[in-house]
Amino acid sequence: MPAMIATFRALAEPNRLHIVELLRQGPRPVGHLVRRLRLRQPQVSKHLRVLSAAGLVDVRVDAQRRIYALRPAPLQQLELWLEKYRRLWEGNFQRLDALLDNLKSSEQKSRKKKHLRRAIGSDHP
Repeated sequence: MPAMIATFRALAEPNRLHIVELLRQGPRPVGHLVRRLRLRQPQVSKHLRVLSAAGLVDVRVDAQRRIYALRPAPLQQLELWLEKYRRLWEGNFQRLDALLDNLKSSEQKSRKKKHLRRAIGSDHP
């Protein structure tokens, strides 16, 4: 759970979330991230350090450039955690669907009874 909390904290900051979205498309050099985020390089580097400490990104050196890539493991852990809640929501939606079906069915039966009463009543003065 502590690792997942670090993931949430890292992703809570909009610029870091944007970096993760950019890295989802593939590894990127810092310069690319600087241009896309329209931030200064020291700011982007600080965000990348936080993401790295949370285990969300890896870095490799390519000559003079640092290339950052997304690490899927923390996001997979987050997905597994969310799956528990997804199952809960789906169960609630299924119960709601069943309730709505019952209400529709009851309403249709009620309408049929009213229609039948009117039909019988109109035949008999």
